[in-house]
Amino acid sequence: MPSARSDIDIPALLREGLAALTQGRADAAATICRQMLGADPRCVPAHFLVGLVALERRDHKTAVSAFGSVTHLSPKHAAAWAQLARVLMQLGRPNEAEPALARALEIGSDDPLVQDLLGTVCALFGDHLVAQQWFDRATTARPDVAAFQINRANNLISLGHDVEARSALAAVLLADPDSPQGHWMLANARRATSSDHIVKLDALCVAHAARPHAMAFLAYAAGKEHEDLEQWSDAFAAFVCGATAKRATVDYDEGADAALFDAITATFTPDWCARAMPACVDPSPIFVIGQPRTGTTLIERIITSHSQVHSAGELQQFPMSVRRMANVAGPQRHSVAVMRAAATIDPRTLGEMYLHATTHLRGTKTRFVDKLPINYLYLALIAKALPNARIVHVVRGPIDSCFASYKQLFADAYLHSYDLAEMARHHIRYRHLMDHWRAVLPGRFIDVAYEDVVDDVEREARRLIEYLGLPWEDACLEFHRNSASVSTASAVQVREPVHRRSVARWRRYEVQLQPMISALREAGLN
Repeated sequence: MPSARSDIDIPALLREGLAALTQGRADAAATICRQMLGADPRCVPAHFLVGLVALERRDHKTAVSAFGSVTHLSPKHAAAWAQLARVLMQLGRPNEAEPALARALEIGSDDPLVQDLLGTVCALFGDHLVAQQWFDRATTARPDVAAFQINRANNLISLGHDVEARSALAAVLLADPDSPQGHWMLANARRATSSDHIVKLDALCVAHAARPHAMAFLAYAAGKEHEDLEQWSDAFAAFVCGATAKRATVDYDEGADAALFDAITATFTPDWCARAMPACVDPSPIFVIGQPRTGTTLIERIITSHSQVHSAGELQQFPMSVRRMANVAGPQRHSVAVMRAAATIDPRTLGEMYLHATTHLRGTKTRFVDKLPINYLYLALIAKALPNARIVHVVRGPIDSCFASYKQLFADAYLHSYDLAEMARHHIRYRHLMDHWRAVLPGRFIDVAYEDVVDDVEREARRLIEYLGLPWEDACLEFHRNSASVSTASAVQVREPVHRRSVARWRRYEVQLQPMISALREAGLN
């Protein structure tokens, strides 16, 4: 076995490599990693740095290998286990990710950097309560680190702890007064009543003009506050600036997106859907599906205000169970290959796997809501695997729906939403798919229109609860008092009573939205 060379100053190289990575010089960091591993092939920090460099390059395969090497060489390396869990989740390998996270949590850490990482990965898994414990520990130890405060504030917003969240946002900007993400979060946490904060945002936009990630946060923040002040033209200009910046940072393949929708309709045909198959008869799941920013969170809150229903959040477990059974590797969460392979899997096993995977997330009540909007892609599989599950499809006017997504900054999802034309074409594909599901799965789900809910919330809530087979409870009209966590962009809005402010808001921007409006209307969507 090769021994470490004594003429190489590994600690100095490690510091140099970490500095290079922090400065965005991934190639230089990779060169330093090779030097360290050439001197000592068993150097744990070098392997860990290889993993970090791979993450920066989005080379998930190398990241898994590197963090796996660390856990082999140093089995009590909590950060490596946590990073391994995160990458495996991103690769759609939850059966490997879950025990990796469990090992990381078992080991734990007194290092605030690792504590913040553990909180981040727990939140990724949907366990916001455990995540909060780790974020609290990290920020208590290092209140001066803005990134730690940002993660804590985000998690508090998800949990609905609004007062604590505002305090955490203040801590973010105390730690870093120019934090783009901190200013974006502040803009979304309350309604602007003056242009004071916009002045600060505009100045920061000038300072960060060459940094698209920062510009996206700042411009979307400015757009939101201009809207609060009903400065419509300035709002739209800011949204365009933010969307353009964000679009430059994402890799959206519209051809692959279109191929996915084509593969779904070609695979899950009327014959396939009519076929008798074994199934899991458990009636506990309630799926709420649709496009983002269409009212799915509002509907979920109405349902989970019922005493018999638990709010499980946006669970990734159904798509992950499909991928696990389809045995299709690759970084894409939803792909043509997965859909084609999924048509051959056993539905009963799929349903049982999904229920097992959600055991620790669905509470102790008789029913639970899985509010992952994009589950609409898997409707045929849900219907076959869980025939007694209820499915609620939330629909909203197409122009409002598209514009609501366009003016929202997402994390790493809905990559089609940063260009008006791409957004419109994706929405058309989604509408056609839902028409397909209505044809091949008649009566299998209920459509609930956002506009109908805000027009008469009691009427629609009663219709919804009746469909779910539950006895009526007046608490379903007090959904804004629901204390369950919300890990979506709607976390703040759903904690206030229903309103009509967002209905037909697109008319404020009718001239600017003409390319999108024309595409939708040509497709018969008004």
